[in-house]
Amino acid sequence: MRAPRRISIFGSTGSVGQSTLDVIRHANRAEPRFELVALSAGRNAASLAAQALEMRPEIAVIADEAHLPELRSRLAGSGIECAAGETAMIEAAARPCDRFLAAIVGAAGLKSTMAAVEAGNPLALANKESLVCAGSILLDAADRAGISIMPVDSEHSAIFQCLGDGRSLEKLTLTASGGPFRLTSLEDMAKATPAEAAAHPKWSMGLKISIDSATLMNKALELIEAAILFKVSAERVDVLVHPQSIVHGMAHFTDGTVMAQLGAPDMRTPISLALGWPDRVETLVDRLDLAQIGQLDFAPVDTRRFRSIELARRACRMGPAGPVILNSANESAVSAFVGGECGFLDIGWAVEAALERFSSSEFASTKCTTLEEVAFLDQTGRRFAEDALKRAPSRAGGMPAWKE
Repeated sequence: MRAPRRISIFGSTGSVGQSTLDVIRHANRAEPRFELVALSAGRNAASLAAQALEMRPEIAVIADEAHLPELRSRLAGSGIECAAGETAMIEAAARPCDRFLAAIVGAAGLKSTMAAVEAGNPLALANKESLVCAGSILLDAADRAGISIMPVDSEHSAIFQCLGDGRSLEKLTLTASGGPFRLTSLEDMAKATPAEAAAHPKWSMGLKISIDSATLMNKALELIEAAILFKVSAERVDVLVHPQSIVHGMAHFTDGTVMAQLGAPDMRTPISLALGWPDRVETLVDRLDLAQIGQLDFAPVDTRRFRSIELARRACRMGPAGPVILNSANESAVSAFVGGECGFLDIGWAVEAALERFSSSEFASTKCTTLEEVAFLDQTGRRFAEDALKRAPSRAGGMPAWKE
């Protein structure tokens, strides 16, 4: 019997982290294929402790130090090490493992992801913001460490499986379900509440990523991630609306061949591939019955209602700093929307305003060669979005005027 593969999961209480634990539970039912090195969460000490007591990692780390006493209390007598804070997160990420699953949402996951890569831990990447904000830094560190980066997003996992050796590639296609507002008018989208925006028709995800899916910003970030990860220009990455969410990604080749990956809309499939590669890990995912499904539909993105895809391409044309501004401005605007401080359509409007302001600012030539530069740009993008939202169209009862 081969030794279990050692896994660390950062963001274990989120939707991807929970799905990862489901994959491990099922894989370990007959023999221990995986064992846990570290689990981490942001603030949810109760859920983190429950996971740790079940899965028995070496260490459980909570980012918010205020919740360390609760974590220690819940794990008292278990023999599981407890820690909290940024330094502890970085130290735990650097512990040797066979796969480091990076699933912390947003730019907050960047430092721990970099620490894992620099320590030589092969990366299973579900935190797309790490590549969006620090793609060249992360890829260079992985090359120096001689480690692989396995994508966990279903679309990038699909493309990874379709690419082969990547020769004669013409373009890539990502698919999007279209989210809850696929057929909704601009006028009704302007009135959308956070609960309505988070009601994704296909995927069960956290609040922020669900709202990103409603604006298609999640797909925009995936477009940037695909361009960086597979080393193609953003102009060679297409997005199609595919409401069934059965085809997850496609690779188009110069002879006219199109390779596509199909599967049920379930994150456990790409997670299992990232954990087990080059082997495949059996899962409880529903098997496709294409005869029962009957048909698969595809349509172009309506760029008038969903601005995010074009904003992603615009950000890429600005150089490595552009995607950092796009991501941070979006995080700021989504937070404002959830807090009732702006309307749904103001999210994309604020991101566009932040990009426009940045392009003519003194910071536009920033190279993004260090994490310090990335952190500075992250704060800059948030500030630009906050400034823009003070004059958001919804405050005056109006609609955004898009800049073509």
